[in-house]
Amino acid sequence: MYRKEEQPLPPPEKFELPFEGKLSPNNRWVIMAELIPWDDFEEEYAKLFSAEKGSPAKLFRMALGTLIIKEKLGTSDRETIEQIRENPYLQYFIGLNCYQQEPPLESSMLVHFRKRIDGELINKINKKIVKREIDKSDKEVKKKDCLQEKGEKIKNKGKLILDATCAPADIKYPMDLGILNQARIETERIIDNLYKPLRVKLRKKPRTSRIIARKEYLKVAKKRKVSYQERRKAIGKQLKYLKKNLGNIEDLFQAGASLENLSKRQKNCLETIKKVYEQQQSMWENKTQSVPQRIVSLTQRHIRPIVRGKAGKPIEFGAKLSVSCVDNYVFLDKISWENFNESCHLKEQVEKYKETFGYYPESVHVDKIYRTRKNRNWCKERGIRISGPKLGRPPKNVSEEEKKQAHSDECFRNAIEGKFGQAKRRFSLNFVMTKLPETSITSIAITFLVVNLSKLLRQFLSLFLSLFTNNRTGELIKPPFINFDYTLNNFYVLKLIDLSENSWSKVA
Repeated sequence: MYRKEEQPLPPPEKFELPFEGKLSPNNRWVIMAELIPWDDFEEEYAKLFSAEKGSPAKLFRMALGTLIIKEKLGTSDRETIEQIRENPYLQYFIGLNCYQQEPPLESSMLVHFRKRIDGELINKINKKIVKREIDKSDKEVKKKDCLQEKGEKIKNKGKLILDATCAPADIKYPMDLGILNQARIETERIIDNLYKPLRVKLRKKPRTSRIIARKEYLKVAKKRKVSYQERRKAIGKQLKYLKKNLGNIEDLFQAGASLENLSKRQKNCLETIKKVYEQQQSMWENKTQSVPQRIVSLTQRHIRPIVRGKAGKPIEFGAKLSVSCVDNYVFLDKISWENFNESCHLKEQVEKYKETFGYYPESVHVDKIYRTRKNRNWCKERGIRISGPKLGRPPKNVSEEEKKQAHSDECFRNAIEGKFGQAKRRFSLNFVMTKLPETSITSIAITFLVVNLSKLLRQFLSLFLSLFTNNRTGELIKPPFINFDYTLNNFYVLKLIDLSENSWSKVA
């Protein structure tokens, strides 16, 4: 059941504290709370719950705010709850009216939050926040829009950057011999659980040869350098042991064993092991190193190897992302656990740009893989310039303007690489700790949302520094002097103040 709070949240000045004092409106968490449109998506979140049955669920602001805090601070689920319990600003950020000593929720609730708030909803929130900041704010631009609505053709505006990356998951580096050894150990545990209720009926326990199999595995696993023949021979032996264990499991089922004797994890693991045995047996017989939809983890069977061709990391294991960047704001356009060709999604990403902003971009900045003939012709029909040299043999003489344009395009495209570095070094995109596919997608989408919120926060705080800096030199003015006209215009462009009312207005 979901109940919406009828009373609006108090401003930060009226937030009740156990000691004398007030929350500062210039705190980063207070500013971020104003940037997010909580109420606009609360109804969509409430549809997940029954209107009458069940206990009241946590509010949408508390659910999304807790996930944002976890990603922003880079902490675990338990540490995030401890931080919220100790910090009144974090309690205000998640929608509490007053400070409380007890934690507002348990750490296990974060798993349910990631299941309820899917990646699509987070992408909608991300787009709405960014679109509100990019929208034209002055009256002259609005007049031009009115003229264009009457019949004039809308011109292409803005620059769009497209690229793809991989979000590695928290798994051990997969080796064929190691996966087979892990599968063998899991089947031995399954045999033990299935045999317990059949002790009276079956006097002898099925033989697994677990001691011998482990010794055979360690002979090769402990070696510093292993030849191809030694590794292939060890894989063949582990396949035989695994086949024997799977046969014993089938015999136990025929003897009267039931799946109810296994846990939910063991049931899923047994199905995964059968698929792993088929794939490994096929690669061993055909002497190949690849197979369609190859499983690289028994606990996270949705993860696939993503061939990137990067120096140091030719293959990564996780989700592949297709991302777009507009004015240093990033959007997650596509996410898949299977490898895909990102050039096939250029048209879809450009159409999403038009759907969000109402017009096509003036130019699209991409790398070589996107510059296919179909994509070039499609962009040319819509008046979109695509970066990079033309197809075919390069010309002998290149003008200086073309060289400057190519150099400018390459420099401009580096912005999305910087965003990838920020998301992977500062936040959790380089090491996704969640285990389920749906919770992993939510965690990845939250990362890009926090990246954009961090940019908006820096942009907001930099305006306060401009109060005491010179517009031309950027140095502190002595004696102290405040450039009110310059700062006022900056706040007005960002919609942080309303000049008509001469007062601060809510960004949300």
